[in-house]
Amino acid sequence: MIMKRLIVMLSFVLAFALPLQGSAISFDNNISSNITTTSVLSRFSELRNKVSPSALNFALSGYYALKSEGKLVRDGILTIIDFNKPSFDDRLFVIDVNEGRILYSGLVAHGSGSGEIFASTFSNHPGSHQSSLGFFTTGDTYDGKHGYSLRLLGMEPGINDKAESRSIVIHGANYVSYDYIRRTGRLGRSQGCPAVSFENFQHIIDLIKGGSCLFIFKSDQGYADKSSIINSDLARLLSVPDPFS
Repeated sequence: MIMKRLIVMLSFVLAFALPLQGSAISFDNNISSNITTTSVLSRFSELRNKVSPSALNFALSGYYALKSEGKLVRDGILTIIDFNKPSFDDRLFVIDVNEGRILYSGLVAHGSGSGEIFASTFSNHPGSHQSSLGFFTTGDTYDGKHGYSLRLLGMEPGINDKAESRSIVIHGANYVSYDYIRRTGRLGRSQGCPAVSFENFQHIIDLIKGGSCLFIFKSDQGYADKSSIINSDLARLLSVPDPFS
């Protein structure tokens, strides 16, 4: 399993490093992918100046690793939350990986324990009110105290695997709005959930529910060193290339 994941990630790195022009890369162990320099460098051009290159590189490498292990029920949907950006910017992006299109972009809150305008500290511990980094898969929807909500399942032991017991979910919140930003200079904050706007929460949840990949990113070598999905040595390589150059 570890070797299979390394093969996927190394092939992803080679997609940037080698001067191929749209030729598909084949993986061992019957792994195949549509990753090409054309698909990565051109088909995600909508994300230029919206998502950091490192966030996209990490997200795609982890997406293909999880896909190769059969852990994604919904193929082709990838959500990136880029916590390098301040809360008053759009920093949630739902991407159609197969078509290279942005399906949705908008505001998302971080936990009150993670910071004010920027999320800077992260935790997997109950009661921390901090956001967690890393890869999740989306679970089932339910009606709870925040109304229509979406469960998140943390895929990384020690980093986000307590998400379900912490009740980390996607839900709508009245403190996630451009009006709130105009009044306070930033979004309100959650108890650790990636809360989204009341105007769009149902649309977002329906786009990504049922087993798609969600990645919460912050430039943090500590995360890369601990991640069971992003190998730390490969993470250093993935932080170098710019998919928009």
